[in-house]
Amino acid sequence: MKFSNSAFSADKQFSINCNGRLIDLSQPKIMGILNLTPDSFSDGGKFNSEKNALLHTEQLLKDGAHIIDIGAQSTRPNAEHISAQEEIKRIGNIISLIKKEFPEVLISLDTFYGEVLKFGYNEGIDIVNDISAGQFDDQMLTEVAKTGLPYVLMHINSSYDNMHNKPHSDDIILELNKFFSKKIDEINQLGIKDIILDPGFGFSKTQDNQLQIINELEYIGFGDFPILIGISRKSFIYKPLGKSPLEIQHEVEKIHQQLFEKGAKIFRVHEPALLKF
Repeated sequence: MKFSNSAFSADKQFSINCNGRLIDLSQPKIMGILNLTPDSFSDGGKFNSEKNALLHTEQLLKDGAHIIDIGAQSTRPNAEHISAQEEIKRIGNIISLIKKEFPEVLISLDTFYGEVLKFGYNEGIDIVNDISAGQFDDQMLTEVAKTGLPYVLMHINSSYDNMHNKPHSDDIILELNKFFSKKIDEINQLGIKDIILDPGFGFSKTQDNQLQIINELEYIGFGDFPILIGISRKSFIYKPLGKSPLEIQHEVEKIHQQLFEKGAKIFRVHEPALLKF
């Protein structure tokens, strides 16, 4: 797969087809995070009941979220690795309940299991958010292709066990583009066409790598694909400052503004109200 030499412009127009709904990305879309986990690093256990999940979804939407990203497995360092069956158990009826209560909402499912994706698709999800780039489960990309849904392709190491290792890279943008070029070829051959790129902040990258991504975001994919940003409460921001994940709202807001100006189209956040585009 070769990227075109189109201008690296923040004004480039994109849209994604979510179950027949054409979603215009000319204005940024906010993806609100709904963790159904007991062990996520900043809000584990708060929303993993049907009542609390619905209440939190309502608040995320009031605060400006356009998409609700549902995840049932924590991927923080040293988190428990749970099975597809356990993910499905944690999700339960929450997708269908949210769709019933908020019929216009777009739901993204954060999973790397094909079996969980199949379950989520039958429940009514609209976007597949896969941190693994199809590398953690041999069935994942096949199931993505069957759904026809937009696919978030994230840069990460090749296995679950090494996903937080930090291999040395002098030029992370070059590394990202090599990775994305290869993976896009692979998933295009499966029939997956609606692709969103995620540079994978917080996964397998040094501090310098992540700062380079912020400064040179416009070169990722050479502007040919919409880019999703996930920096909310990430340690590469709060640890150097000696702060907690809940004390960096101002810093995250500044970085989001910079990335918006460089062309990012979707922002995955815990607190939508803090985004002021």
